[in-house]
Amino acid sequence: MRSGPPGKRPRVPGIRGRVPLPLLLPALVGLAFLLLPLVALLVRAPWRSLPDQLTSTAVWQALQLSLITATAATAVSLVLGVPLAWLLARTDFPGRGLVRALVTLPLVLPPVVGGVALLLALGRNGVVGQWLDSAFGITLPFTTAGVVVAEAFVAMPFLVISVEGTLRAADPRYEEAATTLGASRFTAFRRVTLPLIAPGVAAGSVLAWARALGEFGATITFAGNFPGRTQTMPLAVYLALQNDPAAAIALSLVLLAVSIAVLAGLRDRWMTGVS
Repeated sequence: MRSGPPGKRPRVPGIRGRVPLPLLLPALVGLAFLLLPLVALLVRAPWRSLPDQLTSTAVWQALQLSLITATAATAVSLVLGVPLAWLLARTDFPGRGLVRALVTLPLVLPPVVGGVALLLALGRNGVVGQWLDSAFGITLPFTTAGVVVAEAFVAMPFLVISVEGTLRAADPRYEEAATTLGASRFTAFRRVTLPLIAPGVAAGSVLAWARALGEFGATITFAGNFPGRTQTMPLAVYLALQNDPAAAIALSLVLLAVSIAVLAGLRDRWMTGVS
């Protein structure tokens, strides 16, 4: 029997074409389960009235507010999340595993619970919110700024995870070489490390932006649902579904298009199979 090159597994001809029936049927059912709702959305979409739906005042307000708040939440996530990712990836301190677990907690925490936690922390009678209100007159709940806070809370972990993974993959010797040449650690990070991890930062930013754009539970709990002020697209979809299903479908199509665009933009990271 002829063996292949050392260190390389021999390839069995035709192995990729053999699909056992007990695996094929559940796989097809699972594929149909995931695609059927999306197909139904496209089939039932009011394509003829779609331009009118998307240019209506209520829809346009929700769209504009969603784009502004999602972008602002992503900016907050970048300012706070990139240093946090660097701290988790490049430093060793007691309790780092616990900190990493707490950072990723919003990924699995029910969004409504996150909204309640934000109210208890930043509400007028919250742990920090009462101090913000009395000392600076800053009130976050049920404001546009509250929407940004709620979206950043649920979106930042996506950016932190992406950037931390990229930092761990990057060679730290470049950073160490810059410090030996006299650069401070911050200068080495800004001039050397940050350009190296730029693709990871970009991918994390896109994921965070998409997550912020689709946030519902924490937003409605912490910021409410006030048209023109806190009513984002997911909230508008929920409200329109009760009174104007055509507008709800139109907004859903916008969110679907954004999701597809995000996946297409991240295809090299998430959609490329192993050959």
